[in-house]
Amino acid sequence: MSGVQRELTFRFLAEPTDVNYGGKVHGGIVMKWIDQVGYAAAVGWSGHYSVTVAVGGIRFVAPIRTSDLVTVQSKLVYTGTSSMHFAVDVRARDPMGGESRLCTHCVIVFVALDGVEGKPTAVPAWKPETVEDCQLSEYAVKVMELSKGIEQTVAHYQDPEFLKK
Repeated sequence: MSGVQRELTFRFLAEPTDVNYGGKVHGGIVMKWIDQVGYAAAVGWSGHYSVTVAVGGIRFVAPIRTSDLVTVQSKLVYTGTSSMHFAVDVRARDPMGGESRLCTHCVIVFVALDGVEGKPTAVPAWKPETVEDCQLSEYAVKVMELSKGIEQTVAHYQDPEFLKK
């Protein structure tokens, strides 16, 4: 049954193999976790195989240490015709207690694909009902608009005509 799973949470311990040379969890590992929870949430919402099409506004706020209890939480905040935008928070804390701290935040966008040709397919619509939902939905759209602006700027500087200058 699609369209019923708006939120999804993964919990696990950060492992020694997840750390970088500075002894903290590598940003690429955190991005993998974000993609995994996003994929599971997108498939749960749409009922279709889904692919990542964008990640916007990613912020690495605080480090994650080996053996921290990590929580990766996604929340659907916007749907298009075939796209689903999720706000994702990555939090960590000492498993023996203590306060949870926000470590990473972003918006990740998935597109649902049909099982025949791999073409985008419609997803169940989600409509914000609370003030918080409306704010999250507006936030997701603004983050992705900013990301498109960055893409256009990068494309401009990669244009062969610009590089000839």
